Amino acid sequence: SDHMENICGYLMKYTNLVTGWQYRFFVLNNDAGLLEYFVNEQSRHLKPRGTLQLAGAVISPSDEDSHTFTVNAASGEQYKLRATDAKERQHWVSRLQICTQHHTEAIGKNNPPLKSRSFSLASQGSASSPGVQRRPSQNAVSFFNVGHHRLSTGKRVPIMQPDHLVDVREMMSQAEGQQRDLIRSIECLPVSGHLTSLDQDLLMLKATSMATMNCLNDCFHILQLQHASQQKGSLPAGTTISWLEPKISLANHFKNGAAQNFPAEINKPASVREEQSVAEPCQLTREPEEINPDEELEDICDDKEDDLGAVEEQRSVILHLLSQLKLGMDLTRVVLPTFILEKRSLLEMYADFMSHPDLFIAITNGTTPEERMIRFVEYYLTSFHEGRKGAIAKKPYNPIIGETFHCSWRMPKSDVATDAGSNSSAHSASEQVTLPKDLEGQKETDYYTVKFVAEQVSHHPPVSGFYAECVERKMCVNAHVWTKSKFLGMSIGVTMVGEGLLSLLEHGEEYTFSLPCAYARSILTVPWVELGGKVNINCVKTGYSASINFHTKPFYGGKLHRVTGEVKQNMTNTVVCRVQGEWNSVLEFTYSNGEMKYVDLTKLSVTRKRVRPLEKQGPFESRRLWQHVTESLRDGDIDKATEHKRALEERQRNEERLRAETETPWCTKYFLKEGDGWVYHKPLWKTVSAVQTQQTDTN
Repeated sequence: SDHMENICGYLMKYTNLVTGWQYRFFVLNNDAGLLEYFVNEQSRHLKPRGTLQLAGAVISPSDEDSHTFTVNAASGEQYKLRATDAKERQHWVSRLQICTQHHTEAIGKNNPPLKSRSFSLASQGSASSPGVQRRPSQNAVSFFNVGHHRLSTGKRVPIMQPDHLVDVREMMSQAEGQQRDLIRSIECLPVSGHLTSLDQDLLMLKATSMATMNCLNDCFHILQLQHASQQKGSLPAGTTISWLEPKISLANHFKNGAAQNFPAEINKPASVREEQSVAEPCQLTREPEEINPDEELEDICDDKEDDLGAVEEQRSVILHLLSQLKLGMDLTRVVLPTFILEKRSLLEMYADFMSHPDLFIAITNGTTPEERMIRFVEYYLTSFHEGRKGAIAKKPYNPIIGETFHCSWRMPKSDVATDAGSNSSAHSASEQVTLPKDLEGQKETDYYTVKFVAEQVSHHPPVSGFYAECVERKMCVNAHVWTKSKFLGMSIGVTMVGEGLLSLLEHGEEYTFSLPCAYARSILTVPWVELGGKVNINCVKTGYSASINFHTKPFYGGKLHRVTGEVKQNMTNTVVCRVQGEWNSVLEFTYSNGEMKYVDLTKLSVTRKRVRPLEKQGPFESRRLWQHVTESLRDGDIDKATEHKRALEERQRNEERLRAETETPWCTKYFLKEGDGWVYHKPLWKTVSAVQTQQTDTN
């Protein structure tokens, strides 16, 4: 008790990236178990600027220096503080730890461990009804009635019978329904008043109830695996693990058509369902599929992301989410709310970077290495504008491992830029390369075809591979991208780790390139996208390279979306072209001969991609996989979109867990691991090289 003293004094508090560290006057209230702070000592009689409950908190001295420490409250809120010296830090840390321990133990004594139970709301009504009103002294947990459920005990049997698993599944379904009702009831509470949907106790109850259900699901999953192994002995060698059905009935998640018949599935013995999920239903072959471009139709979807409605309505949810994040935190495993999602997968977003196939094909039409490098830079800089759908920054769906996306573009040959003295559709016999038989037989057309395929090859870390080719012009591009996202305070930063390779087989040239970082700015107001960082394009054979800088806007002054760059000949260090402007507006190219060229990206024609209809797509193809989420977002039904999204993610987690338990590696469909990168299984450069080798051997 001698150490339970109320102390006060100035400490530096870290606010955010903009304001940084600020002096604030802190007060430790031992009686109430609170850490409060004020702007200064003179304002101590006013309402505190901030308050932390110390019961259940963690006080941690920082490793970065001898002055800094953090206070992590049970609610998830964190104060990062700095004392004037090591001695003062130790004084504050010790007093805070004593106070925290005292109040944490007090809660433990007053609230003994609870028996297994499920929660249901005491009453349903408006915010003004007596059942919903809460007196200041009333704890949020007392707002709920507790109904005890006791399982009847019986004799233990050596092997659990199938009907026992059915009983467990039914109980789990009931518990899941009660937990879902609990969440809905909390979320239906008003955002202001005595008891709100953002009450810290209720938020904690939501989190712990969900964690409890996840733990029970894991235990039930172990029982299923045990039973399956007892019935079959062990999994046969070479068994392919496919997606498990969700561990809890998700009948409400799939209401579109008769493709899912959950009631009949539930009536089957659990052992049968388990065996089918493990061994039988491997209709999802991992063999590469050749997509016929003639089956693809011009895309009519035009989902512009200019609607702020859902974001405005859910601002309190965003605030709560931000309060749980820490600066620099990796967001890869953070589940973001559904209402900030775009209506497309990340794999499709990569395809939209190819929306100017005329500029892509025109690269190989350049008559000199210098001109081809400049054309590649022009195509590269024009690709990002169409990759964004609207001015509002929203997040595409995180692809599920094994997810694929296919599309193509048809480009009239007359629309592809050529040069004087060159013919884009006619080449001398010495330039002709005989294509393999599977690429022959294509009747002569008046258009070029660019084919695209993307696949999510890894889940942790999240890596996507994509490949595009134009067989007629013997050019292709292969790339792999690992998206690393971090929380930056009022922004989210995404680093695109990886490398791309453009191959111009007619010229024997390879161009390596990287991608810029992306930032979602102003995430609390009107979020918008900014690109930043330096990227390089290099061709070893010709000695030409390009350096491009995407400039982020400074805090004061400066332009948005500014980009600058230069193309040079490495041997002579001569700059042959400079570029400046905005990557989403107008670009200005200045050539070594003094000529200038302006490209207005807002007026560039966009070629619509061609995609197979949903009924012809495989179950792992992006649009079919996410169709229920997309439809719900279009209808503005965020709750239903969240349910569908959660069902897909749960299936992915189940599959990943089962692969780990059976030590079954994941097999990709279209891309192969080569070194640190991923390469398309049948790239054009390998196909053409093999044919040329055969021709040489024949001669």
